[in-house]
Amino acid sequence: MDLIVLLKGLFLGVVEGITEFIPVSSTGHLILAGDLIGFNDEKAKVFDVFIQLGAILSVVWLYREKVFAVIRGIASRRDARSFTLNIIIAFLPAAFIGLLTHKAIKAYFFNPITVAIALIAGGIAILLIERMNHRSHVKDVDNITLKQAIGVGIAQCLSLVPGVSRSGATIMGGLLAGFDRKVAVEFSFFLAIPTMVAATGYDLLSNIHGLSLSDVPLFAIGFVTSFFSALIVIKSFLRYVSRHNFSGFAYYRIGFGLLVLAFYWQRGWEF
Repeated sequence: MDLIVLLKGLFLGVVEGITEFIPVSSTGHLILAGDLIGFNDEKAKVFDVFIQLGAILSVVWLYREKVFAVIRGIASRRDARSFTLNIIIAFLPAAFIGLLTHKAIKAYFFNPITVAIALIAGGIAILLIERMNHRSHVKDVDNITLKQAIGVGIAQCLSLVPGVSRSGATIMGGLLAGFDRKVAVEFSFFLAIPTMVAATGYDLLSNIHGLSLSDVPLFAIGFVTSFFSALIVIKSFLRYVSRHNFSGFAYYRIGFGLLVLAFYWQRGWEF
């Protein structure tokens, strides 16, 4: 396979790993990065979906004790069943709406301008939410109620639009539901597992006919780089939220979104 193509895969794997779990939209960044480096054909779209599995595997690895404890205790422990039910309930709204709107969203919203507008709008929303007086009464993911899980699940539906950010929507939804920052982030991590596995599986099954064995090196390098870069970012992000709010990400989103709009305006909106 062409070395240039492999380097593009490595670059996009790093972009995915860095942006997947922070509130800046990994899908949005992949669309923009792919457009800039000329990697935006149908195979590239499948690649963008596949490398999300590497990022998800990093969450499973970092939280393996919790994940395996829940799996082992689901038949005997009430807290394990409650945690599992909360994840399922939070997963269902976006899964249902995503199935209904998947083709339309892919056709009309997967472009740099939509991403830029969503980045700006999401940044403004984060700033507004951060200025609210939050009452953080949920200090552990095992204490989340079913009603709160539903609220986060509804918030996750917003992330079906590229540029909104799945992690951003669910973290902000968690803050509005009364989670403290660490719980909001961790619940977003756990919710990402079924959400992204389902979305990735659906896309791969729908597009598997367009892939061949020659694509294995490209997909492998993207998967591995997204896994390791996500590992680093998740640990750093958890340390960050223990001492800071999310306003910095909001300002980044707004600034980056305006920069993207200016760039494509200069190009005559060609993308």
